[in-house]
Amino acid sequence: MEGAGGNLSELYSSSKRLSMKVRDALERLERLEFTSTSSSSLSSSTAAVAGSSDDQATSIRRDINQIQSLCADMDRLWRSIASKPQRDLWKRKVEQVSEEAESFRTSLDKYQSRRQKRMQEAQERAELLGRANGDSHVLRIFDEEAQAMESVRRSSRLLEDSFATGVAILSKYSEQRDHLKRAQRKALDVLNTLGLSNSLLRLIERRNRVDKWIKYAGMVLTIVVIFIFWRWTR
Repeated sequence: MEGAGGNLSELYSSSKRLSMKVRDALERLERLEFTSTSSSSLSSSTAAVAGSSDDQATSIRRDINQIQSLCADMDRLWRSIASKPQRDLWKRKVEQVSEEAESFRTSLDKYQSRRQKRMQEAQERAELLGRANGDSHVLRIFDEEAQAMESVRRSSRLLEDSFATGVAILSKYSEQRDHLKRAQRKALDVLNTLGLSNSLLRLIERRNRVDKWIKYAGMVLTIVVIFIFWRWTR
């Protein structure tokens, strides 16, 4: 059993050294990832960094596999220890190293997944930029259509404002007509009371008809101006 304990100690020491090596390598890999992500240009140095990352990732995965292999050997050995306290102690140590190795593997898988995603996005951006020159006329068409739509919206707003102004003018004409009618009735009552001649009354009536035609002509002219402005802004 002492031989088993001795072998366990050696294997455990080897696994801990490898764990420290893998941890340091993962930290360097993450720093390298941050450096390559911060660079926006695709240069030869960036390509060299990517190649170095691949080499380091391969080396890290190889060390993780070795740690897990050592854990399998240690797991077989601690079961053969006769003393239960020693057996429990080594069980916890082996489980700790095994969990640490699994954590390293998860971190490495996440790193490679992120790197694969970045490479795919970079390739898609390159393809889009490559098609940009060929699709520039489509972008120009979209821009012209957007400008035309904006012009139509402006014309529509101007037409609505003009229509509202015309309605307000016609409303004022209607109010003035009512005022004139009331004034006419009052004047006729006064004239009848004073006994003025029928010729003067006819003159007033003719003047009222002339004012009415002037009012109607003004309404028609307003509508024609609004229609011409609407046709001009289309």
